[in-house]
Amino acid sequence: MAQQPFYWLVGTRCAPELDAEFNEWYDNTHIPMLMKGGHITKVTRCKLSKEVESEQPPYMAIYEFKDVDTFKAWLKSDALADARIEMKDTWGGRDMELTSRAAYETVAVTG
Repeated sequence: MAQQPFYWLVGTRCAPELDAEFNEWYDNTHIPMLMKGGHITKVTRCKLSKEVESEQPPYMAIYEFKDVDTFKAWLKSDALADARIEMKDTWGGRDMELTSRAAYETVAVTG
């Protein structure tokens, strides 16, 4: 079987008064740091819709990797280590948290 895309989903929340700062930081600092080294092929960020009531985190980032081996290499990368340090320096002690993290393998692609 050919290698399939692999996904890392990260849910986050922050205090409403930090929302603009959080989004600016995530898009312009955090994601570029995580993408160093070329492991991640694409990042999609989503905000929870109010169309349906849900207890899911307000923000979801979907990181796409070429395959599971690329994801495993990223877990050991300097890019991830540096981004984690920077995140702690920027948000440590502030009202922002990672609420969920999960890895997903591709089952099927349609379209």
